[in-house]
Amino acid sequence: MPATPDIGIGGVPRPAPDPLPDGASFTTECYTNAAGTRAYKLYVPSNRTSQRLPLILMLHGCTQSPDDFAAGTRMNTLAEEHGCLVAYPAQPSSANAQKCWNWFSPNDQRRDQGEPSLIAGITRQIMRVHPVDSSRVYIAGLSAGGAAAAIMGAAYPDLYAAVGVHSGLPAGAARDLPSAFTAMREGAPGACQRSRFVPMIVFHGDQDEIVHPRNGDAVVAQSTASANGLRSTVQRGQTARGHAYSRMVYADASGWTLCEQWTIHGAGHAWAGGSTSGSYTDPRGPDASREMLRFFLEHRHASANPL
Repeated sequence: MPATPDIGIGGVPRPAPDPLPDGASFTTECYTNAAGTRAYKLYVPSNRTSQRLPLILMLHGCTQSPDDFAAGTRMNTLAEEHGCLVAYPAQPSSANAQKCWNWFSPNDQRRDQGEPSLIAGITRQIMRVHPVDSSRVYIAGLSAGGAAAAIMGAAYPDLYAAVGVHSGLPAGAARDLPSAFTAMREGAPGACQRSRFVPMIVFHGDQDEIVHPRNGDAVVAQSTASANGLRSTVQRGQTARGHAYSRMVYADASGWTLCEQWTIHGAGHAWAGGSTSGSYTDPRGPDASREMLRFFLEHRHASANPL
């Protein structure tokens, strides 16, 4: 009897994920500290060299899993192309019934506490075991994972060289569940500012009904608050597959891009340019995974102190 197809949103069968290239691996690992235990999936590309590799942490959204998020973003395919390690920490239902990262909990917003300590611990564990370039360690996420990524950038500016937030919220946007729902519905109020600038790339659909698009503006405002003299320019485009977009670029006096904000016109709460092999994706573009990786690899940490 043939296997039952994986049913996606709207009851449409999802295509099978891309096959693993010869020589690559995608394994389940585990990390434990005083805050608990988290499993994670780690992609190691086949095209390994003697050089140290960039590392990207990918934080899934609510109801998702590492395998689902990897299939939807196709970040492993890009990692194979560019020679990167990619880790996908897993939020279990025992920590949150919907598998959301608890970005709204004060205990999960601070350095070396709760979930931030677990995610940073996973990052450092991979850096100890694998040949990671400590100046090229990055973190990104979708929705609740995007909010958690913003927290990680604020809490660990010494660890991550750049951050990607897709359909997320700024660090400190809420202090409990009621304020979380308010921030998601209306946009985050004034949130805490970063003490140290971390380059940021932000994606948000302007028709997002789950996390209000004002939150994308708030992430950018928070990210650039401690950077002086940035100049902004806007670029507009249209993808071949459907969506128009506006790309706001914030650059320093030398012209170096330190923050990008992509507003996707007509898009809802989904990973832009993603594959229907995963949940919460919008194949009509633009390609958020490729643009995030491009942005990440343009930035190195000047004073990485990984361990």
